[in-house]
Amino acid sequence: MFSMFLLFCLCWWSLPGVFSSKTNKIQSVSVMEEESVTLQTFVTKIHDDDDILWIFGAEMSLIAKISIENQIFSTFDDVLDGRFKDRLELDPQTGSLTITNITTQHAGVYKLEINGVKRSSKTFNVFVYGPLPTSDITRDCSSSSSSSSSSSSHCSLVCSVVNVSDAMLSWYKGNSLLSSISVSDLSISLSLPLEVEYQDKNSYSCVINNPISNQTTHLDITQLCQPCPGMLVLVLT
Repeated sequence: MFSMFLLFCLCWWSLPGVFSSKTNKIQSVSVMEEESVTLQTFVTKIHDDDDILWIFGAEMSLIAKISIENQIFSTFDDVLDGRFKDRLELDPQTGSLTITNITTQHAGVYKLEINGVKRSSKTFNVFVYGPLPTSDITRDCSSSSSSSSSSSSHCSLVCSVVNVSDAMLSWYKGNSLLSSISVSDLSISLSLPLEVEYQDKNSYSCVINNPISNQTTHLDITQLCQPCPGMLVLVLT
C-alpha cells in the first residue's frame, strides 16, 4: 500500500504545472493613451528550445509568437480586425512584448506562455486611461435661500467634470480631503458640492484623478462667492 501511495505522489509531482515554483499571479499595468507599454517576460535570454506565445483577451487570440528552433519571430497584426496593426514589437533577447501608441481598445488581459524545458506563464491586466478633463467650479445659487439666515454668510459651490471614467473627483482643504465621489467603468459626468464662508481664508481645490494622473482646479472664493440674486439686500444689511 505504501509503495502505491509513493508512486502516486511521484506521478502527481511530475505533472506539468502542478505545484510549480512559479505561480501565475496577475500583474496590473496602467498606461496613458498614445503611450507605449512593455510587458516583461523577466527572462534574460530565450533558450533555443523555448516557444513564447503572447495571447490577448477573452477570445484567447494569438498576437505574437517566438520559436528560436523553428526560426519563427512573428506578430499577428491581422487578428481582431487589425486592432494591433503596426503596434506590436518583440524583444529578440527576452521575448518581452511592447505595445506602441496604445488606445483603450488594447486594454484587457494578456497572457504569456513559455513552453520549453521549463514551462511558465504570466498574466497581465492592462488598464488604459485617456487624458483627464479639467474640473469646473461654479456658484450654486439653487441651494441658497434668501430667507435662510445661514445663506448670508455661506457660499454654495459645485465642482464638476464631464465624460470621465475610472476616476475620482475630490474637494481638498489645503492637503486635507473633505469629500470625494468616484466612477468606475461608465463615461459619465460627476459633480461634488462644497459650502464655505464668504470670508474663509483657507485654500480649497478640486482634484480629478485616476491611478496615473490628476488635474487640479483651485478655488478663488473672492471671485466666485458673489451674492446670488435675491440675497444682495440680506448680505449688505
